[in-house]
Amino acid sequence: MVDLFSLIDDEPKWGTIEEIERRNRIKLSIAAYSYEFENVSIMSDGDFDSLSKKINPNVLTGHDELDRFFKEEFMPDTGMWIHNHPCLDGIKRLYMLNYFWKFN
Repeated sequence: MVDLFSLIDDEPKWGTIEEIERRNRIKLSIAAYSYEFENVSIMSDGDFDSLSKKINPNVLTGHDELDRFFKEEFMPDTGMWIHNHPCLDGIKRLYMLNYFWKFN
């Protein structure tokens, strides 16, 4: 079983380039979802911008649909791309499991 909180820790202390990219995309997607759909900021604008700049759409993570999405639709200067995220239900589930209880 995956420890979901390990996906949202600060800087990773392990992982391949692909694993770190996956983790950053998940963390950023949860933050964008939180802001755009729940009207809650789970990280500062500066942290969001910093993490956005770390996203490398050219890294293939093994999930073809998400790799295509980040290559074609991700924009680091906004979180609006989350509205077209192909796994939005999963992002919502991660938000609910990890953050919902903190703000409600």
